[in-house]
Amino acid sequence: MQFRPCIDLHNGKVKQIVGSTLKDDEPESLQTNFTADHPSSWFAELYRRDGLTGGHIIKLGPGNDQAAADALAAWPGGMQIGGGISADNGGLWLDKGASHVIVTSCVFSDGQVDRDRLQRLVEAVGKEHLVLDLSCRRRGNDYYIVTDRWQKFTNVKIGPEILEEFSHLCAEFLIHAADVEGQCRGIERELVRRLAEWSPIPTTYAGGVKDISDMELIRDLGQGHLHATVGSALDIFGGTTMTYQEAVAFHRAQQ
Repeated sequence: MQFRPCIDLHNGKVKQIVGSTLKDDEPESLQTNFTADHPSSWFAELYRRDGLTGGHIIKLGPGNDQAAADALAAWPGGMQIGGGISADNGGLWLDKGASHVIVTSCVFSDGQVDRDRLQRLVEAVGKEHLVLDLSCRRRGNDYYIVTDRWQKFTNVKIGPEILEEFSHLCAEFLIHAADVEGQCRGIERELVRRLAEWSPIPTTYAGGVKDISDMELIRDLGQGHLHATVGSALDIFGGTTMTYQEAVAFHRAQQ
């Protein structure tokens, strides 16, 4: 298990946002937990100093390209990037220093998997450089993949068959539990259990982590198969329940 760091960008700033409040048609509903004084490159340099790889930079909407490029330049080859990635621009972000590109919305159309688009993306960037973002929200007893910054439900639910199919087309999965993202109230335990059982490739879970006990829970429920991201709980993002150094120490203890 690894601690995978993050840099979430909104309007060119590093922020921590409650995921379920990010809506294009209702900007006034946006709930921001934290806005950084430091630039994106400061966080990337921090992760580089501590040897943390596999973290992700997520561009939440327009106006974030320069901040994303600055972070990649500070930790070349050390971070992944997502947000508006397609077959047309994926290679450009790899050239800017991303280790992988992260995609979700561009491989879905009308709520279904667009396999032609997905294949074009694999051909453009290579399976080994592709991370599929299968972030999801719960409906009943199932978790459905959501797109467009977690606003739109698809008709595709997380299950062993779809994870097996996707595993042949990418290097990793990134899965936010969008219902609890940014709330620091605990993880989506059932999702963690299912991902540990079903995912055949490296998978990073994100959403709801409040302290080290949640990291331990992901380790134990996930049987050591899942990596984890922490956002709003960390002191570097204004959190009060977990320090960045605690996360790094936990990471090193698992290696």
